Amino acid sequence: MAVQNGRDLLVKLDITGDGQFETFAGLRATRLAFNAETVEVTSLDSAGWRELLAGAGIRSAQITGSGVFRDADTDARARQIFFEGLMPAAQVIVPDFGVIEGPFQITAIEYAGSHNGEATYEVALASAGVLSFVAL
Repeated sequence: MAVQNGRDLLVKLDITGDGQFETFAGLRATRLAFNAETVEVTSLDSAGWRELLAGAGIRSAQITGSGVFRDADTDARARQIFFEGLMPAAQVIVPDFGVIEGPFQITAIEYAGSHNGEATYEVALASAGVLSFVAL
């Protein structure tokens, strides 16, 4: 994988529920993390080494980002998604890697601002179902 621009890592939401994805407005920094819980099956027969059960455990993904307010429509929709506990489809486009898509829930929104700077926000989304991956 060659060097990539950070701005090319895009987070998109199905804002209206019609299958059309829109870039989460104003994000300046994004992060995607995958997690997999392990299921330990170590026994006396394990020769002193930990053993894990293949294919078991819960897999999850988390998206975090921070940015500035840019688009009143997507800002309002993000608030609505959070307060109503909705789980719209989201896409994360990772350049030269692939597209991850599936349902996500907004688990946190934080707002901040200083008297001589722009208003900013931070958002966190957690996977809420099966994710698909398509390589680029």
